Amino acid sequence: MTTIQSFILQEARRHPNASGEFSWLLSAIALAGKVIAAKIRRVHLDPVLDIGGDNVHGEQQKPMDLVANEIIIRCLGDRTDLGLLGSEEEAEPVQLRSAEEGGKYSVLFDPLDGSANLGLGVGVGTIFSILRHEEALDADAPHLQIGRKQVAAGYILYGPSTVLVLSTGRGVHMFSLDPAVGAFVLVRSDLKIPSGGKTYSLNEANADSFGPGWSDWLSDCRRTGWRSRYIGSMVADVHRTLLEGGVFAYPGTARHPEGKLRLMYEANPMAFLIEQAGGRGDSGEGPILDIKPTHVHQRVPVILGDPVGVDHLLNTLRR
Repeated sequence: MTTIQSFILQEARRHPNASGEFSWLLSAIALAGKVIAAKIRRVHLDPVLDIGGDNVHGEQQKPMDLVANEIIIRCLGDRTDLGLLGSEEEAEPVQLRSAEEGGKYSVLFDPLDGSANLGLGVGVGTIFSILRHEEALDADAPHLQIGRKQVAAGYILYGPSTVLVLSTGRGVHMFSLDPAVGAFVLVRSDLKIPSGGKTYSLNEANADSFGPGWSDWLSDCRRTGWRSRYIGSMVADVHRTLLEGGVFAYPGTARHPEGKLRLMYEANPMAFLIEQAGGRGDSGEGPILDIKPTHVHQRVPVILGDPVGVDHLLNTLRR
């Protein structure tokens, strides 16, 4: 049995000069996932978790969003190598310490993606991205880097089981939380997205407002036997796409051409994972991981999936 802690240590041994700080950072994220999973299991037992206000984007917040956000901040905040923390639930990233003070990494995260589904028993998740804290690029915004510079990315899916999917740039690995031992255990190593999957995942209720080519692609999918599967929780939908192949998409619309998903803590980490698994991540105008961000909450259209499916979609859009 390989726990995530032993896996992280094995990876650290590949770097003789490693200080262990990066390993502690990943372990802290795994710890946050275990605590959040325990809280989510009590959602139906605690009515207070179903009441909330609005976040900085004008979206309704439920206390579980805030609880998850606070858990991650508490688990990561005392890491002496952490320079910056940025969350979907916070208006601006928090600068914890400069490079001179030991800040080596920036962590950006969506604490609870799909939280509107919590009361329905649908899978929700945490998404995270880790970058080097490079103040030489921009002392005021060292986190504004292209996604290709991520040193690690992953998500934690809270569902029938709690699953952590992680990449440190050497493939994609999946861990499942074993409640008997209280640890994430490696269940699949070096995951590869199946090529030629025939499942598409997008909100077809908005199809009339997608750009040119989308209706042709959807018609072609139906004609050739593709299945539609859409949950409305990015982590759950992308997880299925990673395991089964096909395409996940959240296009821009006439009203919101930039789409809904955030580049830095949703699109980038998911595109990093999908590419590490042999798939593709694109905005419709080029690779997601090559987009230079202008602010932490920047939005971007998202297309993720196996190379065959994504190529088919992009070729249809460009006709």
